[in-house]
Amino acid sequence: MPPTSETVEVDFISPRHLAGGGDPAWITVPLHRACGWRHGNDTLMPRVLLSSPDQTAHLHLEPNPDGQRWTLNHAPEADRPAWYASFGARTPVELIAAVTDALTDPAPAANASCDPYEPLQQIGWSPAATDNGLVSPDGTAYVQRLGSAEEPGAWFITATLGPDRPVWQARLGEHTPARLIAAFTAALADPAPVARTDSVHRLPTRDPNVVTRRTTDVLAVHVAAELKERVHTLSARRTAPPAPPMPSPQPPARNGRSR
Repeated sequence: MPPTSETVEVDFISPRHLAGGGDPAWITVPLHRACGWRHGNDTLMPRVLLSSPDQTAHLHLEPNPDGQRWTLNHAPEADRPAWYASFGARTPVELIAAVTDALTDPAPAANASCDPYEPLQQIGWSPAATDNGLVSPDGTAYVQRLGSAEEPGAWFITATLGPDRPVWQARLGEHTPARLIAAFTAALADPAPVARTDSVHRLPTRDPNVVTRRTTDVLAVHVAAELKERVHTLSARRTAPPAPPMPSPQPPARNGRSR
C-alpha cells in the first residue's frame, strides 16, 4: 500500500499537570509488553488489572471519572512494609508512568536524586503555608508530606484551580520508595508540554491565563509510533545491571531548602 499522509490534530499543553489524564495505554501497554506484567479483567466490571511477574505489585484501573482511578499496591518486602499509590482520573498519564517506569527499572541510576522536593525547588516552587509542603509559582499545584521528620507520613500531590476546584490528587503512602516519589515530582516539574489528541473535551480549564495550548497537525503514523518507541525503550532496560540503593530524602526547610 502507498504511504498515507493522514494527519491528526494534536494539542501540546502546559503546564502538564493541567493537561488532563491522557491515554491509559501509555502506562498499561508498556507494563504488559516491556515489563512482563500480566493483565486480567473481571467480565462484570469495566476495569483493568495488571500484576507484576513476581505478583508483588498490582495496578488497578477503575472506571471512576472523578475519584482515584489508578491504584498501585505493593506487597511487603524484607526491608519495607506494604505500600500504595493512587492517582485521580485527571492525573496525566506521563506523571503516573514516571512512577511505574521507576518501579520496573531493573537498574536505577545510582546518582539520581531521591529528594522529591529537589526538582520542584529548582524551578521555583516555594514553601507553602503548612510545614513540609511546596506550592507551584502559579498556585495550581501543591506537594505535601504529612507527619514530621521523626515520623514521616504519606505524600499528597494536588492539582487545583482554586479552593473549591480540585483537578486531581496523587496519594503515596509513607512506605512508598522515595525514588518513585522523586520520579513523580521530576515528571511534574518537567516544563515540556504534553501531547493530547482529545483535549478540547478533557482539559480541566481552557483559560489562556492558566493553560497554554498549541495545536498542530501531526502525521498519524508518527503519533502511533510514539507508544511503540516507548515500549522498545523500556524493553531495552532488561539487560542493564542493578544499581545500589539510594538514601532517603529529607523534608524541605521553611525557607525552601532541604534539611
